[in-house]
Amino acid sequence: MAVFSRGFGARRRESDPNLPPGQYLTDDFPVLSAGPTPRIDTSEWSFSVVEGGRGLASWSWEDFLALPIEDITTDIHCVTRWSKLGTSWRGVSVDTLLENVESEATHVMAHSYGGYTTNIPLDDLVDGRAWVAFEFEGEPLDPEHGGPARLLVPHLYFWKSAKWVRGLELMDGDAPGFWEQNGYNMHGDPWTEERYW
Repeated sequence: MAVFSRGFGARRRESDPNLPPGQYLTDDFPVLSAGPTPRIDTSEWSFSVVEGGRGLASWSWEDFLALPIEDITTDIHCVTRWSKLGTSWRGVSVDTLLENVESEATHVMAHSYGGYTTNIPLDDLVDGRAWVAFEFEGEPLDPEHGGPARLLVPHLYFWKSAKWVRGLELMDGDAPGFWEQNGYNMHGDPWTEERYW
């Protein structure tokens, strides 16, 4: 009689073109966080775009939900090697949030409630590549998964999709965020396995 541990059959199949190198499929949505889960009531939630300490745009929860909302179906890939394919989200495109913002910025620092930060090249957030998402699989985003809203940058490892996001800081150069200061790659492309420094 064969005995298999949980998840054994989910290991990467070489024939699956949707899996980046070193990843395995999961049907779960593992919860991985640095620190405790913030609980932010939508009446107190706000999102802002800043540069050099200057506020360029901001939204309350109601203002945010009045923006054009998109349905997104995408694969997600965690640096801890799990991938979840065909996930469904709803959110506001970062293109919409930056629509009336003029800047020469090249990079962004995403800031979250609870103090988490992560750096992302601006080119990785625009042209339909990133969203601020508030629903997952047709339900409001659970706090454990970053609700009420998280950044969604699905073409990069999932630590770049900052949970509990509260704003984007535009920068004229790169700087490390939380995990990048602790040995994670500055960019995080799963297809080239940019996991660590």
